[in-house]
Amino acid sequence: MLRLFQKNKKGTCNFGEHLTLDGYGGNFKKLNDKKLVLKCLTELPRKIGMRILGSPHVYLAPDNNIKDSGGWSGFVVVVESHISIHTFPHRRFVSIDIYACRESLDKKFITNYFRKKFNLQDIETHAIKRGTRYPVEMVC
Repeated sequence: MLRLFQKNKKGTCNFGEHLTLDGYGGNFKKLNDKKLVLKCLTELPRKIGMRILGSPHVYLAPDNNIKDSGGWSGFVVVVESHISIHTFPHRRFVSIDIYACRESLDKKFITNYFRKKFNLQDIETHAIKRGTRYPVEMVC
C-alpha cells in the first residue's frame, strides 16, 4: 500500500505541500497565450499524479493601472487541492501555485515543466509545508 504520509511520534503528519514558483524573463507570446495556460492546467496534474475534479478555468485579468499589467489567470481544482497560474506578459513574469495534500512534490520536474512551457530565464521557488500537526487518526 502506498503511504502518502509519515506518522510522527505525536500521532500527526504533514498534511501537504504548497509550492510557489515565480518565473522571470519568459516569452511574451507564450505568457499571453490563453490556450497554453489552459494546456498547463490540464496536462500538469496528470503528469504529477493529480486527479482533476472539474474543468480548468482561464480568465483575462485586466491591467489595474498600478503594478499589475494584466494577463491570464487560470485555476484548476484537483482531488489533491489546486493549481493556479497568473501570467503578466508585459513584465515577462508568471506566478504559479501548486498545493497538494501529500508530503512532497517533484519540485525539479515542475520547475523544468514551466521553464520549458514559458521559456523562463529564471525561476524562484518556495516550498511550504502545510498542516504540520495534521492528525493521522480520525476523531469522529
